[in-house]
Amino acid sequence: MRALRVIIFMLVVLGSLKGFAQEQDPFAENPGRASVKAVQVYPNPATEFVHIKFEHVDVQHVRLSVHSLIGNEVPVETEVVDEHELKVRVKDLNTGYYLLAVKDNNSTFRGTYKFLKR
Repeated sequence: MRALRVIIFMLVVLGSLKGFAQEQDPFAENPGRASVKAVQVYPNPATEFVHIKFEHVDVQHVRLSVHSLIGNEVPVETEVVDEHELKVRVKDLNTGYYLLAVKDNNSTFRGTYKFLKR
């Protein structure tokens, strides 16, 4: 039963990552609002830090979580670089792929981004 849940979770995650490297417009159905053009996650692969840069989102309102590929949340330290950029310490993570879940309550922006920790 647990294996079935993990498989279903992976299918959902992989389905949500379908266009993660492409530019996304989360406000496509509501054209009256300002659109969020891109979220840059770099460097990828990372060794010590991952930077997340938002084009039109203020990081003071962003909630960020890091998850392993099997869905376990991993505690990380985050630092605000400026009003549009966050820095996440990944130095202590094991080598492998991780997912960054980003949510902004003010603009209803949500996204999931994959990165590799070396």
